[in-house]
Amino acid sequence: MIGGGLAGLAAALRAADGGAAVTLYESGPACGGRCRSYFDQALGLRIDNGNHLLLSGNHAAMGFLDRLGTRATLGGPADPVFPFMDLRTGARWVVRPSKGRIPWWLFAKSRRVPGTGPLDYLPLLKLGRARPSDTVASALPAGPLYSKLLEPLAVSALNTPTQVASARLLGAIVDESLARGGAACVPLFPREGLSESFVDPALAALLAKGADIRLSHRISALGVEGGRIASLAGPDGTIPLGPQDRVVVAVPPQIAADLLPDLEVPTAFQAILNLHYRIEGPRTEAGFIGLIGGTAEWVFVKPGIVSVTVSAANRLIDRPAEALAAVIWPEVQRALGLPDAMPTYRVVKEKRATFAATPAQQLRRPGVTTAWENCVLAGDYTATGLPATIEGAIRSGLCAAKALGFAG
Repeated sequence: MIGGGLAGLAAALRAADGGAAVTLYESGPACGGRCRSYFDQALGLRIDNGNHLLLSGNHAAMGFLDRLGTRATLGGPADPVFPFMDLRTGARWVVRPSKGRIPWWLFAKSRRVPGTGPLDYLPLLKLGRARPSDTVASALPAGPLYSKLLEPLAVSALNTPTQVASARLLGAIVDESLARGGAACVPLFPREGLSESFVDPALAALLAKGADIRLSHRISALGVEGGRIASLAGPDGTIPLGPQDRVVVAVPPQIAADLLPDLEVPTAFQAILNLHYRIEGPRTEAGFIGLIGGTAEWVFVKPGIVSVTVSAANRLIDRPAEALAAVIWPEVQRALGLPDAMPTYRVVKEKRATFAATPAQQLRRPGVTTAWENCVLAGDYTATGLPATIEGAIRSGLCAAKALGFAG
């Protein structure tokens, strides 16, 4: 197993559960990839490297947590609740889908987006039939529904501006959430941290299965003989593989392309900004709020800290951290009713957070199998049918394990 992100961990755990002897090589000092927690010295507390919002309908992620016994570590509202504020006007509203598959909530004005009627939501049904070349902006009509709900959701889920983002990928999200009723749309996020919910328990489960986990152990090349991977080049020299050994390459796309010649992968990427302010925020119904009309997009209120996410952030990524914090803090302060003085903060920049979810890049996503009989791929950039999300990463790992004969 090459790579200890969620895709690699999901594949490793499924293989270990199937009786395989697993060796996991992670190039960094910790597993988890973009889904991890760490202690920040400046803030003096443990934070997630980024904010990840899950939905109750994310069946692969929920199954992964159930296998680890950690689903209860997720928090969030009991019902599907999505609060918003328009920073330009000060208007606030809450979208409250009904839990059943029949969308009765569309007939209640107080539960839907202000300025919309039930018929305005019909175009959502067409997203799944969008042409491969269609973008979100071209496939959906402009109006209050688009600007106050669909655009912010699309940008956060696809991490790509809607003018160029794939409509089909947004359709896949809608098909597994709103189209299945509010019961599939309950927002969830770790109460303590991403590592505590996803990573640390997975590593413990692997160790309990006898897995060999090697951190700070970069695999720099793969040796090929007779149409199969015959060796790995590690920091301590060549690692020979036996005739029954199989390899899962679960690394970012650019690294996978370096390891596997002629592998076509996405080549365009989008950044994500996360800002963490050390301050005690107010308790809210959902634990987060979406902001429209400013720079901040999603604000999460956690014990002792308020965290902000800005997706599709290529336009901002090179701005100084202090400038970003100063621009975004007044928006957070206004949304949550916090003091004017900006608290201690940390800005986390991920320049290549995900592949750009455009129609062109969608065509470059590889499948799970490779030209080498004992080697498969895993990663949220592979052809999962979903954008680069926790759900997509875990599904890719399960698909990789299945391709090697370890079905759940």
